Amino acid sequence: MNSTISQSIEVPGDVRELLDSEAQRINSPAFIDADPVQFPRRYSSLPDIEIASLLSATIAWGNRTMICRDCDRMLSMMDSSPYAYVMDGAYESLDPDRNIHRTFFNRNLQYYMRGLHSIYKRYGSLADWARDLKVQDSEAPAWEFTRHLLAALAEANGGAPDSRCLPQNIDKTALKRINMALRWLVRDDGIVDLGVWSFMKPSQLFIPLDVHVGNVSRSLGLLTRRQDDRRAVEELTAVMRTLRPEDPAIYDYALFGIGIESKNASK
Repeated sequence: MNSTISQSIEVPGDVRELLDSEAQRINSPAFIDADPVQFPRRYSSLPDIEIASLLSATIAWGNRTMICRDCDRMLSMMDSSPYAYVMDGAYESLDPDRNIHRTFFNRNLQYYMRGLHSIYKRYGSLADWARDLKVQDSEAPAWEFTRHLLAALAEANGGAPDSRCLPQNIDKTALKRINMALRWLVRDDGIVDLGVWSFMKPSQLFIPLDVHVGNVSRSLGLLTRRQDDRRAVEELTAVMRTLRPEDPAIYDYALFGIGIESKNASK
């Protein structure tokens, strides 16, 4: 982690005030209906929440209205019962060439589903699976979780990779969508995020970094690295931990909210 750089970045008082104000403004119930977080919030059972979180986050790039439209269609295709759909194997009858969202097709969903099926056959939840693998003991739980999930998906698909489901360059990727899904699953303030995974702590989360968040962070002097990659995520999150060590990901809302009205960016 870029601790030396982050320790040299002192957040000015006016910037912290802006971050705290924007975090409070965006992290509110009003945010839910226009964001993909609405989809896991539809469910009460842990497996349904986990699957809806991963799949909704997987296609969360581009225009937010389109993302939400396509998440809704994807879950409707599963009769709004993602866990049952995973376990009964109905996904194998899908037309692999039908599009779900941008460059994500049914073939990619099938690939993901086979991996999830193999995990849920052995565990009652993804939380149990991740806990058993001691993901929570890693300094970078998001990347450790993804490393194991990559292996599980590949094993269930004859060893083949699929970069449409998960990034393959695990040591370099910013891992934006997984970090967002983990924010939903782990943060537990009872407002937007669901907080259903208690084996990880909010303090272990990383900022979901995309182009918009990276640009805003640099403009505020919170990030020096030019590339939007893993090192940038580590640097930015380390700075946010100087403000709230117990909950650095709260500032994801702030960095998303600053200037977002004029950019129509996705989250």
